[in-house]
Amino acid sequence: MDELTSEDELRELIGLPNEAARRKERPKLHEFDRQWLAGSPFCLIATADAAGSCDVSPKGDPAGFTLVLDDTTIAIPERPGNKRVDGFRNILENPHVGLLYFIPGRGDTLRINGRARLVRDAPFFADMVVKGHRPVLAIVVEIEQIFHHCAKAFMRSNLWQPETWRPESAPSRPVIARALERPGDSLEELERYYGPEYAAKLYR
Repeated sequence: MDELTSEDELRELIGLPNEAARRKERPKLHEFDRQWLAGSPFCLIATADAAGSCDVSPKGDPAGFTLVLDDTTIAIPERPGNKRVDGFRNILENPHVGLLYFIPGRGDTLRINGRARLVRDAPFFADMVVKGHRPVLAIVVEIEQIFHHCAKAFMRSNLWQPETWRPESAPSRPVIARALERPGDSLEELERYYGPEYAAKLYR
C-alpha cells in the first residue's frame, strides 16, 4: 500500500477546498439549522476516549428530538438501549463530539462539532418526554462548529432510492444475534424477540 504520511501529500493528492467550502462553517445556529434540527428524527454521534479509541452511535426519536437550548447549545435525550454506554464513557474522558443529522429523503446533512457533557436532570427534560418516557440523562453539546454537508455521498449510494434497497443482502437480525451474540437462544425465540413486540418496548 502506498500510504500517505503528511498533510502536504494529502493536499497534493486531493487539492484544496473552494472558497465556499472553506468559509461555510459557523460557531452558532442559524435559523435554517434550527429548522433542520426540528425536522430531523435521526443523528449519528461520534466520540473518542482519552486514548483516541472511537465510537459512533445512532440516536433516533420523533423529528425534533434534539432540543435547541440557545444559539450555541443543543440537548439530545437518552432512550432505553443495550446499556453499553460506549459513547457516554468516551464523553466522560474526552468531551469532543461530532454529530451528523439526517432528514429522510434529503441527501444533504447537518454537521455539528463541539464539546459534550452528560446531564442527569434539567428543566428541559420535561420537553423530552416521548410516550411517557422521561430520559434518565441527556447529552448537552456546546457547539463549536456547524455547517451543512453536500449530497454527493447519498447520490452515489442511492440511499433513499427504494428500488436499490436490498435488505436481504445480509442475514436477518435474529440470525446475526444467534450466531454472534446469543447462541443459547433458539432462532424462533429471537424471531419473536425482534418481532412486533420489539417495537412495543422502545421506550421501556
